[in-house]
Amino acid sequence: MNTVRRAAVLGSPIAHSLSPVLHRAAYAELGLDHWSYDRFEVDEAGLPGFIEGLDSSWAGLSLTMPLKRAIIPLLDEITDTAASVEAVNTFVLTEDGRRTGDNTDIPGMIAALRERGVDKVESAAILGAGATASSALAALAEICTGSVTAYVRSAARADEMRGWGERLGVDVRIADWATAAEALHAPLVIATTPAGTTDALAADVPAAPGTLFDVLYEPWPTELASRWSSTGAPVVGGLDLLVHQAVLQVERMTGLDAPVAAMRVAGEAALAAREV
Repeated sequence: MNTVRRAAVLGSPIAHSLSPVLHRAAYAELGLDHWSYDRFEVDEAGLPGFIEGLDSSWAGLSLTMPLKRAIIPLLDEITDTAASVEAVNTFVLTEDGRRTGDNTDIPGMIAALRERGVDKVESAAILGAGATASSALAALAEICTGSVTAYVRSAARADEMRGWGERLGVDVRIADWATAAEALHAPLVIATTPAGTTDALAADVPAAPGTLFDVLYEPWPTELASRWSSTGAPVVGGLDLLVHQAVLQVERMTGLDAPVAAMRVAGEAALAAREV
């Protein structure tokens, strides 16, 4: 009889997380009938108590906002990838009880781009300067050979992006959000802003753009992604990122190769059901 194994996603708010759909699809495809994956509403104040309550049946956790930094002091070790952006989205409880932290958002971004044929770019643009933008910069540190222009709204955000650039070894140049339409001419554009923020830019998409990576998955497509797709140029979406970061989480927690296709189909079906 197989020993029960548990995993879950934590965050606040958490009700709309697609992680249970993706991980459960992986378990079903892999025949891991003794594995379960749940969601728990946990904020920063409740995180230490939740972690202390984990027993040996737990394999790991997925962490979303606002817990990606709050988890770090509770860990025994974190990977270099997670340390590079001071954010952990993957908690693994090892057989000997050690608490380890990793960040699969960054390699997930790289994998999603590679799936669309983007392995290297000479330059790139980032729309926005929040937490996802720092992960985007870390991904670009691996695939971009030239400068990255960040389009931001405030001096404080500009300073943050410069700081991340220095830390990650990326040549970051700052531009005012008012000129964001210029970003659309970059070989790779990564939009990291909340829903609706880039809608006004859709009319400025050039006739032959490069690749767009819009990290949103709901609503989808965004107006910018829809206009971009109409040119025939490659578009990478938030579901692509969500699937690839979850693939890596499944592999870290189970030790098995994750079924990318089955996880993507499950995610697409769940999003389609929400639209009904």
